[in-house]
Amino acid sequence: MLTEKSYFLWSEQVRRKLLNSVEKCVDEALEGLVRSNGGLALLRGHRVVLRSDLESIKGKVALLSGGGSGHEPAHAGYIGVGMLSGAVAGAVFASPPPGSVLAAILTLWKGGASGVLLIVKNYTGDRLNFGIAVEQARTQGVHVDMVIVADDCAFAQPSKAGRRGLCGTVFIHKIAGALAEKGCPLDEIVARMNEATKNIGTLGVSLSPCSVPGCLPSFQLPPGEMELGLGIHGEPGIKRSKVASADEVVKTIISHMTDSSNKSHLSLKSGDKVVLCVNNLGALSCLEIAVVSKVAIHCLEERGVLVVRVMSGSFMTSLEMGGMSLSLMKVDEEMLRLFDAKTTAPAWPNLSTASVSGRNMFMKPEEKPAAASDNYNEGREETERQISILLEHQEELNALDRAAGDGDCGSTHALVANAIQEWLHTSRIPGNFGQLLAELALLVQQSMGGSSGALYCLFLSAAAPHLKQNCDGAAWAKALHAGTEAMKRSVTQVLAEHFQSELFSFILESDLGAEATRNLTARAGRASYVASEHLTQPDPGAIAVAAILKAILNALKA
Repeated sequence: MLTEKSYFLWSEQVRRKLLNSVEKCVDEALEGLVRSNGGLALLRGHRVVLRSDLESIKGKVALLSGGGSGHEPAHAGYIGVGMLSGAVAGAVFASPPPGSVLAAILTLWKGGASGVLLIVKNYTGDRLNFGIAVEQARTQGVHVDMVIVADDCAFAQPSKAGRRGLCGTVFIHKIAGALAEKGCPLDEIVARMNEATKNIGTLGVSLSPCSVPGCLPSFQLPPGEMELGLGIHGEPGIKRSKVASADEVVKTIISHMTDSSNKSHLSLKSGDKVVLCVNNLGALSCLEIAVVSKVAIHCLEERGVLVVRVMSGSFMTSLEMGGMSLSLMKVDEEMLRLFDAKTTAPAWPNLSTASVSGRNMFMKPEEKPAAASDNYNEGREETERQISILLEHQEELNALDRAAGDGDCGSTHALVANAIQEWLHTSRIPGNFGQLLAELALLVQQSMGGSSGALYCLFLSAAAPHLKQNCDGAAWAKALHAGTEAMKRSVTQVLAEHFQSELFSFILESDLGAEATRNLTARAGRASYVASEHLTQPDPGAIAVAAILKAILNALKA
């Protein structure tokens, strides 16, 4: 019996989703897609999306795909000229009924198609329901056939059901769509797609589960673990391990995909040309996907494989699963031309037709002439020590920044501190303090983003001219005054209140100024959007400046 307490515990574990109704979410999603794209239409009475210009497919093969919902943008997002003619959607993670598949086939056939090709992922429910519709359509005289996509490279010994259909299915949508648009007959497209599926492989990794709306998560992953080879519905993978770096994860995926002892492997050798698809399974950030893309390209190129095209984004998802998959398709020049053919499908990316491998991705920056000056290397060791002290404040500053900002103040300061350390190891320190500050301003400009980076750059650039001739206390006071004025609005109370003071007392009192910022109201930046009652910590920028000034004092004393 479901008690009130047990219901509460269950409901707390069911993930919140931005939906109106569990029962209507698929229908509302399809309506949203169609309303957003003028080239699409719904087939009344069915969860079927079709091209709105069916007259354009007369005399050509129509392509139909589909499956359970929850994998968006697959499959309706790939409907358009040069790709699918229609897609049939089931409930979330459930195969669509044969009646809807048959209705879609007959609509395309009666619209003037010369034949209808069904592109189906290798899952038992999909094969049964789409297969039943194919047989029923044939009894009505429809020229129809079906291609099964089974691109999963996870299992060394696939079950009797065979390899699962994954994101590689999208490749087939594109190649078959280009052939159909050219006017190729159904039999030829089927033969070529059956051959193409042999040259496609996919393998993914998950860091967190997904959940069907209104249900508990499909599986559990302990914190800090990931699972290799899951299916797109949360079906078990091949192994679990500790979460590793992007480098390690990508290397593991590609090694397993191409391992010849694995009966599901994709044979890949040096010199092969491939299209790479980096697919977000739902919850990874664009930043993570971009890192994975970079690593995957590098890993393949290290093997001598030529990466000719890269798709990076969400192509076949698993609701909100935190993970990604890599799909590879081996291509020759003809396949590449078909892949590059234009399409109006809303979910297809606007890809460059330039080869990825072999392309120089860097532009040479304009080199600034080296300034003629004496060089001073004796202070290098002390300067490095002070930079290390600044780096020790990283976590403290991040913690303070989390109360009012995005929690990266310490990390942002660490970027420039690390850049200065690298510069110290590869350059000679200018003997003139004015030139030194000018160099530091350039380093800040190149390596430190955020408001702090801009303010430090202004400060250092304005202070530098006052230290070219003298570097005594009075000169430093003038330099600090000029830097503060250049910033107009001081980054912290620490500089605004004390620039007229004698230099050493200015620095020694900086902690008091930094501490006083806990009582100030933010008028700009992210903290200005936070209610004042939540701002109870000193400003992290003020703490950073105080640490910098103390480091300067220690360096001068040395």
